[in-house]
Amino acid sequence: MDTATTAAFDLGGVADITTIGAKTGNPRRIEINFIALDGEHFLTGHPGRPRDWLANLNANPEFTLHLKQGVRADIPVTAQLITEPADREAVLRRILLESWGNPPEKVDHIIDRWVDGAPLVRFSAS
Repeated sequence: MDTATTAAFDLGGVADITTIGAKTGNPRRIEINFIALDGEHFLTGHPGRPRDWLANLNANPEFTLHLKQGVRADIPVTAQLITEPADREAVLRRILLESWGNPPEKVDHIIDRWVDGAPLVRFSAS
């Protein structure tokens, strides 16, 4: 990656991802927010409903991150679903506090629901 692409990748923000359909095998592209924390990158969302993109990544962890804010680049990446409750809590707590700006009291109140039901994927450039 060139310097501008690396900087955009390490900033996080709105991007598109193209996954391969778990059932169809067809490419699927959606817009999503990605989060960068200390050199690691994550996808998540509110708890409570199934996500096709998560099922797709579970079946085929390789996908493309399409940067589109300022820098335009297609980055091949590989996903790792985070399933360990302690790991999920640590990452989700940071996302809720640092990336999404929730007050600590609110995070303390909702963290169990997020750990139990939010999608959470770590990804890295292939």
